[in-house]
Amino acid sequence: MPPSADLSAAIAAAIDARGSAYAPYSGFQVGASVIDEHGRVHSGCNVENAAYPEGTCAEAGAIAAMIRAGGRRIVAAVVAGPDATPCTPCGGCRQKLREFGQADLPVVIVGIAGDRLLTRSLAELLPDSFGPGHLG
Repeated sequence: MPPSADLSAAIAAAIDARGSAYAPYSGFQVGASVIDEHGRVHSGCNVENAAYPEGTCAEAGAIAAMIRAGGRRIVAAVVAGPDATPCTPCGGCRQKLREFGQADLPVVIVGIAGDRLLTRSLAELLPDSFGPGHLG
């Protein structure tokens, strides 16, 4: 787990990103952030589309921001859902996190007020995962 100051900044960034979500169809606003190998925080929000499968998840936006900034490894991730129920990453986002994170990657789930609802390792969220190492 990164230093708490980094995690606090990542939680704040995920909550802030949630407020920018474009969710006119579901009303389900999600923000996410990742901390890269340099300690930088990158955030993203979900963006819906009238053609539902064409939307993007908050985690994908945060990862894209990290890549754009030159980061290549995620050391922690935060997901901020729209209420007090834990909002864990969808299956596709779990795989996206796996592309840039190791099995012990902490994924922190926070509620509407920023309270930590749960923390899971990526291995718990995506057991027996397939990753870059499988491709040589």
